[in-house]
Amino acid sequence: MAPSKKPPAALPFADQVAIFQRFQTADPAPETELDYVNPFTLVVAVALSAQATDVGVNKATRGLFAVADTPEKMLALGLEGVTEHIKTIGLFRQKARNVMALSQILVDRYDSQVPDSRAALMSLPGVGRKTANVVLSCAFDHPAQAVDTHIFRVGNRTRIAPGRDVDEVERAIEDHVPARFQVHAHHWLILHGRYICQARRPRCAICRIADLCPYEEKTQ
Repeated sequence: MAPSKKPPAALPFADQVAIFQRFQTADPAPETELDYVNPFTLVVAVALSAQATDVGVNKATRGLFAVADTPEKMLALGLEGVTEHIKTIGLFRQKARNVMALSQILVDRYDSQVPDSRAALMSLPGVGRKTANVVLSCAFDHPAQAVDTHIFRVGNRTRIAPGRDVDEVERAIEDHVPARFQVHAHHWLILHGRYICQARRPRCAICRIADLCPYEEKTQ
């Protein structure tokens, strides 16, 4: 099999600065659209969001977090109780088992506290690199880049962070996005991909960075 084509070069530094200044002006403190009340509920919410929408997860966790906002309370609720709360979410049975298992690990190994280490987070059941990066960014203000399909698309279309896979895009954000924008970068990019630079019909006519974007407009 021939090697995949090397991605194009990232945008020049001056363009990166201009783009993120515009994002910052429009939304100085972007936040995840998942509802949570503390680092523990954030871990649970992000783990539940795999192959599910934020809206669907928020509906399910509204009742769950009202009765179980700590690992101890989650364990006391039990597998059946967790399952009942999240049964509207895809893959809910496996996710319920993961929530119970990660809650037990947090109690046993971390004194019920969510660790601020990527490796420690990724040791929890149902927590991959993307989930760990969301938690590091949202709960601990680390400049961690959680690359999902939206960010992968935006990174490549705009050449803010081109890459052949999510790992390359993550590294490209770290390498090319100015350091002062790193903490909020993944939030700005995911929101831009979700509401403006959409997959099938990008809304180029109302895009605030259209003049700096090399992507060939598909919308009329």
